[in-house]
Amino acid sequence: MLTTAVTDSREACPGALFVCVPGSRVDGHDFAAAAVERGAGAVLAQRPLPPVGAPVLLVPDTVTALGRIAALWRSKTRARVVGITGTAGKTTLKEVLAQVLAVRGQTARNALNHNNQIGMPRAMLATDGQEDFWVLEAGISHAGDMDALGSVLRPDLGLVLNAGAGHTEGLGAKGVAWHKARLLHYLASGGLGLICADYPDLVREAGAYDADVRLFSATGRRADFAAAYLGPAPLSGAAVADGAENPPPIVEQGLFRVRLEGVTFTLAAPFRGAYGAENVAAVAAAAHVLGLSMEEIAQGLGRAVLPAQRLARQRLAGWLLLDDTYNANPLSMQRMLEAAAGQAVGAPLVAVLGEMLELGAQAAPCHEVLGRQLAALGPAAVFWKGGQAEAVHAGLQRGGYGGPWLPVADAADFATTWEKTAGRLPGGVVLFKGSRGNRLELLLAALRERLGRSEAARPE
Repeated sequence: MLTTAVTDSREACPGALFVCVPGSRVDGHDFAAAAVERGAGAVLAQRPLPPVGAPVLLVPDTVTALGRIAALWRSKTRARVVGITGTAGKTTLKEVLAQVLAVRGQTARNALNHNNQIGMPRAMLATDGQEDFWVLEAGISHAGDMDALGSVLRPDLGLVLNAGAGHTEGLGAKGVAWHKARLLHYLASGGLGLICADYPDLVREAGAYDADVRLFSATGRRADFAAAYLGPAPLSGAAVADGAENPPPIVEQGLFRVRLEGVTFTLAAPFRGAYGAENVAAVAAAAHVLGLSMEEIAQGLGRAVLPAQRLARQRLAGWLLLDDTYNANPLSMQRMLEAAAGQAVGAPLVAVLGEMLELGAQAAPCHEVLGRQLAALGPAAVFWKGGQAEAVHAGLQRGGYGGPWLPVADAADFATTWEKTAGRLPGGVVLFKGSRGNRLELLLAALRERLGRSEAARPE
């Protein structure tokens, strides 16, 4: 019996369907025999293969066929299926919502950002079908992607977190909001759409569908559900004796006021600032319409943990390091800069940023706007890695910024430049954020090493 699907022969195991995916550098058909040797029970291929020792299912397109198999499995599950999309923060939302729903029942989700036409169906086929909830992220970068994903997903709840510039190079002239709202076309019978009211283009596009749509807001707009950031929550974490080895991590949370259809309550969540309010509103609204109580929502958010490289915090040698290196687009960059500035009140703010990729013709103007947004925050120093440096610098200058502008080539260059500039500051807040191609996590690792040495050298 087949119980899962894999596209990497090294992941093959008994009960696996090996899906041959042709690529520009590697063709999965060349590894079918190896997958069978590792236990794969059958092979899905789009061209004839020599005998491999297992049944070969021949189809015109293996990725399309994988989606259709997942769609069949989706039709047989008892789970209530949540589909999530948006421009910024959808992976974080998916991870946190899944943790909240797990308070009520068994919950499955796609791992990390495995949200495309291969990753999402594979996640669906890895479930046992008896879960109470599936929480699945749909990521799109080209026209037609949402049609491919939505037709497989058929969500009972379609949640669109936000819409802004992102993957504009591939999404074309209809606009990001149009493509995100397309999820509503694929709602299951009796399904519900949940849309953020704070994006007028998104609300307009959602209105084009004959769907039951409800709104949430983090800005005070008229909506069924809302959340507002109240400030930092008291530090949480188990009490330990002084000098104890391996103390548990201290979790820095924010306090939020949440309104669900007229009922208002306060809770703690692992977010800060305006972007956090948007996430909390979305999570609380989704959990509420899926039947969770206020107590369950507060419990789930109170113990939720954010995924790695999503505004992860570390205090070291007088600095608060904010790691948001996973990816970047104009909306997520703006949100994280605002969040970092909110935590740097009264202390220096240093920005270590990288180019935002896949913006096409909008790349230069979006980076110029980024520079002006950054200038308004008054950073103590700005480090930059990657292209579009001229556009960012122009925006900084037009915004009145006259502080250090420090383009760097790699981690070694960054470490040297830091020592000469920001390294002379007594401490503060430093944000690392950029598209994945910039590998800013390497710069962050270099700073951690430097600050770790400084902290170790401090007298006790």
